[in-house]
Amino acid sequence: LVTADARAAFGRALELDPAQPKARFYMATSLAQEGKAAEAVAAWQAMLSTLPADSPWHGAVTQSIAQAETELAAAESPAAPGPTAEQIEAAAEMSEADRNAMIETMVAGLDEKLRQNPSDPQGWTRLVRSYLMLGRTDAARDAVKRGVAALGTDSEEAQNFKSFAGTLGLSATD
Repeated sequence: LVTADARAAFGRALELDPAQPKARFYMATSLAQEGKAAEAVAAWQAMLSTLPADSPWHGAVTQSIAQAETELAAAESPAAPGPTAEQIEAAAEMSEADRNAMIETMVAGLDEKLRQNPSDPQGWTRLVRSYLMLGRTDAARDAVKRGVAALGTDSEEAQNFKSFAGTLGLSATD
């Protein structure tokens, strides 16, 4: 998870050395965390085009691009779930406690849906992010483990999911 402090530090590092790969990678990762997947992909692709052939960053950048592109494709799908305009408007008028209860209910519903239909990589990604946004790191770690197992530990989808989880500081072996 790239925090605001880390983002500021990486920004300062890029001021000193605009080609610094670690700072470039994590600045792009912070874009992805903010839901700016297209901008993150563009940043990672720009980074990839300037990396030396023997750079150890190639694998991480390539995996991050693949994960973000998968998320973009899912977001463009008409089946992508999300609240309606009416639900968003109603949530804005709720008390904080009621809004939090509604969010917890939605996350629990997503978790249950994945227990019934676990072969949904985008669903697992949303669930992990949701748990982290709620401050429920243990539940996010559990979701990573369950998601990797459900997607098939050695599958490409599971590898992309593990890579995504790694960008958030989570591991399938925690």
